[in-house]
Amino acid sequence: MADATQREIHLKSRPEGAPGPDNFDLVTVPIPTPDEGEILVRNVWMTVDPYMRGRMMDRESYIPPFQIGQVLDGGSVGEVVESRGGPFEKGDYVCGFAGGGWREYYVSDGSMLQKVDGASIPLQAYLGAVGMPGLTAYGGLLKIGEPKEGETVLVSAASGAVGAIVCQIAKIKGCRVVGTAGSDAKCAWLRDEVGIDAAINYKTCGGLEAAIAKECPKGVDIYFENVGGEHLEAALNLMNQHGRMIMCGMISQYNSTELPAGPTNLILVVGKSLKMQGFIVTDHLDMIVDFFNDMAAWIGAGKIKWQETVLDGIENAPRAFMNLFSGENFGKMLVRLGPDRAA
Repeated sequence: MADATQREIHLKSRPEGAPGPDNFDLVTVPIPTPDEGEILVRNVWMTVDPYMRGRMMDRESYIPPFQIGQVLDGGSVGEVVESRGGPFEKGDYVCGFAGGGWREYYVSDGSMLQKVDGASIPLQAYLGAVGMPGLTAYGGLLKIGEPKEGETVLVSAASGAVGAIVCQIAKIKGCRVVGTAGSDAKCAWLRDEVGIDAAINYKTCGGLEAAIAKECPKGVDIYFENVGGEHLEAALNLMNQHGRMIMCGMISQYNSTELPAGPTNLILVVGKSLKMQGFIVTDHLDMIVDFFNDMAAWIGAGKIKWQETVLDGIENAPRAFMNLFSGENFGKMLVRLGPDRAA
């Protein structure tokens, strides 16, 4: 593929507040050539995720920040189009949590990739339900939440890529599940398709805490936090004694230009003997074999469903990312980069 070119997205500037088109550059560069022991991958699908907003800030964190003028990074699924003695053969499909996204081609030694099969599970699901978001839901709920049959589980952003999987695993474990979402359509899907016990449109409910209290008459035993702000304060007020709060994300604060006010009722953690624990997905890599086995069985039994929002073309990756913060996505936000011959 000598002299051939590809397109990739670079970080042009660091966002202040919500990210906008001016923060990104669409750049044409040569397709890289693999060395001995490496593979060349043509991306078919890539993911955009809320955690990437934090990487656009120049600050120390659990993952290095994106650099100005450099290609952005993220999870992707692609086809091996050239192998020079690498660990995968030409025609294989491979997936990685990071290292490949926001570009049309990349070179890898294969050390951070796994072979995937699109015959039984769609390839893009390895970026969602059976990928990083799914493992986030599985590890956070089961290891930190320790759900027991009959308990009440409250999930914020319940129709999202993580929240929807949390809801369904909690139902599989015999819990009563209540979720919040930002539209009537999302709430209807959660009730009618996913099968949770109650779904609350937090934008129109007329008082979030009262709406949650109505649907959780026995209080909340487990809260899976994806939003923060008003959701967190309401959950704290409604938590039962010895409840567990799983702190996965707080998307309401990701674009804040000033420090947001902390919850005024945090003292309830003490009086109610609550467990409040944050985590990142890599904390649960020890569960990955169980995760794949359980998800394969649950999907095969029709117990796991998911929604996707898809934009086509690398040029639309920034728009897909920006839509995460305006609520325009329904379920997992994905970018389709090329033909998927495994479909």
